[in-house]
Amino acid sequence: MKQLLLILIAGLAACGTAPSPKFTTGAWQGHLLREDGGDIVFNFEVSDSNGQKIIHIINAGERMLVDDIREEGDSVLIRMPFFDSEFKTALQADGSLEGQWVRHLADRDVSIVFKAYPGMEERFKVNNDARYNISGRWPTYFTKSGTADSSFAIGEFKQKGNIVHGTFLTTTGDYRFLQGVVDGDTLKLSTFDGSHAYLFTALIKNDSTLTDGVFLPGITNISYFTAKKDSSARLQDATALAGVKEPGAVLDFSFPGLDGQKVSIRDERFKNKAVIVQLAGSWCPNCMDETAYLSEWHKQHKDRGVEIIMLCYERTPDFERSKKAVQSFVKRFDVTFPVLLTGVTPSDPEKTEKTLPQLTGIKGFPTTIYVDKAGKVRTVHTGFNGPGTGVHFEEYKQEFNRLIDELLQ
Repeated sequence: MKQLLLILIAGLAACGTAPSPKFTTGAWQGHLLREDGGDIVFNFEVSDSNGQKIIHIINAGERMLVDDIREEGDSVLIRMPFFDSEFKTALQADGSLEGQWVRHLADRDVSIVFKAYPGMEERFKVNNDARYNISGRWPTYFTKSGTADSSFAIGEFKQKGNIVHGTFLTTTGDYRFLQGVVDGDTLKLSTFDGSHAYLFTALIKNDSTLTDGVFLPGITNISYFTAKKDSSARLQDATALAGVKEPGAVLDFSFPGLDGQKVSIRDERFKNKAVIVQLAGSWCPNCMDETAYLSEWHKQHKDRGVEIIMLCYERTPDFERSKKAVQSFVKRFDVTFPVLLTGVTPSDPEKTEKTLPQLTGIKGFPTTIYVDKAGKVRTVHTGFNGPGTGVHFEEYKQEFNRLIDELLQ
């Protein structure tokens, strides 16, 4: 009788439902699967924090914290801290995730298939020892599919064994933290930060030539590139791209802050002070990097007689939608200086005339305007070399502090 009872218990257990899969902690490998077959690979790490799951997205030296995660049954919903995008996924029987990465644009949502696998630390599978070392500077020409127009950038890479870290520098900013491998004679690099979702592949023809380059930015776009190694390559001076129409021009603007109250550069708090005016947007990864730097700098140096004002050019002129998007920047980086909404989109061809008609133009985001204590514009700096650029970020900080010293004299 006892033996029969054990058999019955075992049978009932065998017929029971399988345990639900868990969103496990540890290393994960994520894939954004484009319809054209492109596979944008990135890595993230899941951990527990005070009873809640958090994620760190890993790109070379960056670990981006994502702490807005909801688990509802088998569903895992992950909202990125910036750029108005999110993952809508479900746990599979093997513990993997499948779903969509959704970007909320101004006029529509776009999405791409997302899959992620636990317990995988590698980014790209390596089959062969690297035949070449690509460390150095690489002037690069990108050509968009279907056009003859090309754009110029400088690739900067550091390689150790098969592993490569680096970025591309442009006149309006950098491509942030790229991570990848050299597999035999093939280069593979990728990044993901909630806005940038990039994959680069190229054939390394010899020590100084990259050919057959393919650049997959985002969900559908495609470009091609070639590069030649050249340690003397330089970009155009970032202060030569935009300026003021008249020497010694004085800025004059007034826009609402996040509380709806108007703030003007003519207000009493800015008089007889050096003022840094940051032109930015919550959709802009380089603006995120600059905001992180400026916020910390401002806390340490505001007593020197320096003010910072951020002017936001959001994807929509709608105040409430723009406010919601910008608040994530303000919260994450503990921004204590005024953040104003211009109500003008970055794609508006008349954005300069509508917001800062004293300038010759707004050539890119971020743009930083240096105003002296007399209210006159001294320098207009287009773009930002962030922490992903290594030595260039350090050079930027030195130049920034030199310019501030000049404004305060």
